[in-house]
Amino acid sequence: MRFQRFGAFLAAAAMVLPAVVQAESQQFDLPGPALRMSVTRGGATLPIAKVPSIAAGDRIRIAAELPESQGVRYLLVAAFLRGATNPPPKRWFFKAESWERKKGSLDLEVPKGAEQLVLFVVPETGGGFDAVVDTVQRQPGAFVRASIELAQASRDRARLDLFLDGIQDAERTRPAEIPARTEQLTRALSIKVRDECLQQPVEQRAACMGQSENTLLLTDGTRTSLAETLVGAPTDLALQIAATPEGGYGYYSPYIGVVRDVARLFGAFQTTRFTYIPALAQLDGERAGLLLNTAPSFASPKSVMVIGLPPVRPVDPPLLRAGADQVLCAPPGELVLPVTGAPLVYATDYAHAMALRVKGPNGATVDLPARADALRGGYVVAAHLLAGQKEPVEAQLHGNWGFAPLDGPSFRLQPPRGGWRIAGEGAGVVVGRDNALTLEGGAAACVSRLSLRDASGAVQEVAWKAAGDGSIAATLPLAKARPGKMTLLVEQQGVAQPESIAIAALAEASRIDRLRFHADDAEATLYGARLEKVTRLTIGDAVFEPADLGREGKADRLVLRATAPVAAPAAGQPFQAKAVLADGRSLSIDGTVEAQRPMAAVVSRTVARGGAEGLAIRIEGDTVIPNDARLTFALKAQGSTRFSGSERVEVATEDGRATTLLPVKLQDATIAIASIAPAEALGGSAYGPLRYRVVQGEAAGPWAPLGTLVRLPRIAGVACADAQERCTLTGSDLFLLDALASDRGFAQPVRVPEGFTGTSLAVPKGAPLYLRLRDDRAAVGSVG
Repeated sequence: MRFQRFGAFLAAAAMVLPAVVQAESQQFDLPGPALRMSVTRGGATLPIAKVPSIAAGDRIRIAAELPESQGVRYLLVAAFLRGATNPPPKRWFFKAESWERKKGSLDLEVPKGAEQLVLFVVPETGGGFDAVVDTVQRQPGAFVRASIELAQASRDRARLDLFLDGIQDAERTRPAEIPARTEQLTRALSIKVRDECLQQPVEQRAACMGQSENTLLLTDGTRTSLAETLVGAPTDLALQIAATPEGGYGYYSPYIGVVRDVARLFGAFQTTRFTYIPALAQLDGERAGLLLNTAPSFASPKSVMVIGLPPVRPVDPPLLRAGADQVLCAPPGELVLPVTGAPLVYATDYAHAMALRVKGPNGATVDLPARADALRGGYVVAAHLLAGQKEPVEAQLHGNWGFAPLDGPSFRLQPPRGGWRIAGEGAGVVVGRDNALTLEGGAAACVSRLSLRDASGAVQEVAWKAAGDGSIAATLPLAKARPGKMTLLVEQQGVAQPESIAIAALAEASRIDRLRFHADDAEATLYGARLEKVTRLTIGDAVFEPADLGREGKADRLVLRATAPVAAPAAGQPFQAKAVLADGRSLSIDGTVEAQRPMAAVVSRTVARGGAEGLAIRIEGDTVIPNDARLTFALKAQGSTRFSGSERVEVATEDGRATTLLPVKLQDATIAIASIAPAEALGGSAYGPLRYRVVQGEAAGPWAPLGTLVRLPRIAGVACADAQERCTLTGSDLFLLDALASDRGFAQPVRVPEGFTGTSLAVPKGAPLYLRLRDDRAAVGSVG
C-alpha cells in the first residue's frame, strides 16, 4: 500500500493546537505548473534549490515550464515587499508573458530595502498585472505573511517527503527495518511520530504513519508561544504579529501548522475578479514544481497562485553539531559522520559542495567529498585515504550554505589499530568472581565487541567501556569459571579477524592479611584474598556474618556484621578471632582492638515538602523520603563519640551509586543536626534505601539506615464522569507508579506497565485514590 502524501498542514496543526479550523484542512496534493529559477550573485549562479535566502543585488531568473499544449496563458508576476506597514512602489513589480518566447521569463535584480519576494501565477485576461499590484499595495502585510509561511511550509514539506520516502521504501522491500528506520529518520529530520503508530505491529506501522497527516509533528526545538498566539487570531492581529522579528523566517516553525492561518489569511484579500490560492514549491535543482490544495478556477473569480520564495535577509548558516564527542573510528570503506542540529541539510540542497577536510600528520590536508544521508544519520565519506594511518587525525566538515561558506563540526578520526595488552601486573585473573582489568595499546574507538573463550571453546560476552585516556575497562565474567587458559577476543570495526589476548585463570586460596575491629563496634573488616569463601567470623563469643564484599587496592575487603549485640574489649586490648571458610576449614587471626569509630544514631527527623505542581501526594510512614522534600535529622553521639562541629555526615544510596557529604550544626557535643534535599544532593535518578555514617577527619563510622528515597510522579488531576465506574488520571512520570487502587489493601489494583510513557491512566473511582510506588512497593501514597 502506498502512503498518502503528507500535505494537510492545517490538519496537522489541529492535532497539536485544537483552535485551528478543521474545515480548511485540504491537502496540498494537486500538481500545478512548474517553474525554473536560478540566482546569480557576483559571478556565481546557483539553482533555486540551493538558495536558502537572497540578498540585495542578486539577479533572479524565473521562467514557466509549461507544455506546448497549455490551454491557458499565464502571467508571471513578481513583487518585492518591504514590510507589513510599508507598501512597495510599483517599480518593484515585474511581469512576464509566459507564452511569449522573448517575454516569457523574469530577470530581476533584488532592490535595496526589499525583505520578501512573492511570485504570482496569474491567468491572463487583461489587466491582471494591475489588479495584483493594487491588491498587494492595499494589503502588503497579508502578502508578507503569506510569503513567510509558504516559504517555510515548502521547507517543512521537503522534510516530510524525505521521511515518507524512507518509510515507503522500507515498507516495500524491508518491513522489518521500519522501526529502526523510523527512529533514525525522526532523529535526523526532527520529526516526532505519534505514539500509537509505534505501538502497532511492525507490519502496520508504515500504514499508520502514512494514513493520516495528523500522525507526524515537525519540531525544531523553538518556542511555541507565538504559534499558539496566531492560531485562531483575527486576520488583522495575525498580520501585525507577522511584521515582528519573531514572526520572520527561522524564528518559529515548531509545528506542521506553519500554514495554519494561510487559508483564512488568503480569505482576507479576495476580489470579485481574482481569488488567491497558496502553492507550495517542491525544489529540484532549477525546477520548482508547484503543489496546490485547491483546484484552480478559470471562471471569475479566477485563481491566482501565490508562491513564497526565499526571504531577503543576511546569510544565516545553521549550526551543525557533531553527534559524537569522542574519537570516531574510521575503518576502511565508508565513514558516517554523525551530524545533528539542522534537518534541512538532509531535506534540501541548501548545503552543497560538502567535504571533510582531513589534516594528516605532516600538516597536509585532503578534502573527501561528503554527502548527507538521513537514513544513516550523518554525512557519508569514503575513508580509504586513511588506510595505513595509526594515530588519530583531525578533520572538519565544510562546504557552502547557498552562496556562503558553511563550517561544520570538527571530528577526531581514529583508524583501526591493534596491539592490545593487559595493563598492570600481567594476564593472571582469579576464578570464582568477576574480574576487572584494563586494556591498553589499541584504538578504543574502533572496538566493537569483547568476548572470552575458555579452554573448552565456550564463548561469553564481556562487558566493557572505553575510558577517556584511550584504554578499555573490561569485566571478565568468571564467577562460574574454572581455572585454566583463556583467550580474550577483541573485535574491531573494519578488521576481519579479532585480536587474541592470552589469559591465565587461576584458583586463589583464601588469605587473610588483616582484621580491623573497633571498640564498641558491631562490624569487623577482613582484608586479604579469596574472602568470598569466608562464611563466619568469631571474636570471643561474638559471631559476625558477611555483609559486603569488595576490593580495596589489590586486595579483597570483607565487611562482617554481628548477629547480636557485642560486648567488645576496650581499645588497645589484644584479641583472637577465627574465620570459618565454606569448605569447613578455619583460620586463626590475632589482632588488637582499635579506637572507637565515630558513631551516632538518628533520634528525630522532619520531612518538609514544598508546593509541587498538580495534586499533592500524601506518603504514609516516617521512613519514606520523597526526593522533592528536605529531610532534616538529628544525630545523637554513641559511646565515647563527641561532636566538634567539623564532622560531616555522609549520605549514600545503598548501592553506592550516589553519595554526598553534609555539614552539621551542633546543639551540643552530643547532638548534631544535618539536612539534605535528595534531588539536589544525590540527583533526580537516585532512589531506594539510603544510609548514613559520621566522618571525623580520616575516620568514618559504620553505615546505618536513614530511610527509603522515592521519586514521585506529577499528577495533574483525576477526572471522573458520573455515569462511569472509571476515572482518568493525567500527569507525567507515571512510570514511577507500580499500581493504583481505590482501597488501601490494593484488592483490585490497576498495575502500571514497566516503561510506561503515557500521560494518562484509567483508574477506579474513589477518594482517596491509593498509589503504590515503584521505588518502594511497601510505601503507600494517596491523592484526593
